[in-house]
Amino acid sequence: MQQPDPHLVAAVSLAGISLDVLGGLYLAYDLLGGQYGPLRLLTRIVTYSIVFGMGYGLGLGLFFGIASGAATGITAAIELQRTAHRHDHYPLAVEAAFSAIRGLAFSAGLYPMVGLRYATAFGILITAGQVYAYTRGMRPGLDYEASRRSRLSRRQLLGAGMRTVGYIVTALLCSAMVTHIEHVWAFALRVGLVTGVVTAVGTMVNPFIEYYADNLPARYLGAFGICLVLGGFLLQSFQYWVALLN
Repeated sequence: MQQPDPHLVAAVSLAGISLDVLGGLYLAYDLLGGQYGPLRLLTRIVTYSIVFGMGYGLGLGLFFGIASGAATGITAAIELQRTAHRHDHYPLAVEAAFSAIRGLAFSAGLYPMVGLRYATAFGILITAGQVYAYTRGMRPGLDYEASRRSRLSRRQLLGAGMRTVGYIVTALLCSAMVTHIEHVWAFALRVGLVTGVVTAVGTMVNPFIEYYADNLPARYLGAFGICLVLGGFLLQSFQYWVALLN
């Protein structure tokens, strides 16, 4: 019987440990300051990471989903937390750092598929593109709203469309100038469309996530923590099931 990839087994186990830690934090809600503690930010980080991670993972593979989903979820959650509570945004230098984090994560996610040179060039170009977009007002907090319904404004839809085109062009440039890959157009369209669709979907559910991040009762957070702990246990047990079934 073919042995499973040890890197995959390790990644699943680490994901399980991470879920256990997050679940424990939710169960310790009152100890961490209750409504005014850090769990509201953590709720945003976890939720956005899951939304973006699932979208990117379905379109571009598990590793890409984990890397890019986590980076996008963490940075977007931090930015939206500030927008929600202070009704402004970070200075451009900080936003550029967030862009670099996302660019690095995209590079890491693409590296197994296209190699180091292509992934590095892609990360640098999309980082520069994101910084330029920030200077034009395109940021996660654009047309911010917290409500119990989904919403996609005209400017948000335009931003998702521009990101789709930008990522397609970036992929084509990297292939032409750095490393030529097979099926250039198919890969570029895949990267661009996945990114654009995930961005649009994430933006649509943004008001819903923002509303419940600041309004969920403590008992719901505790129940969510229990679910995370159980999910972490299942993922951690994966390596033992693999050994047992083999």
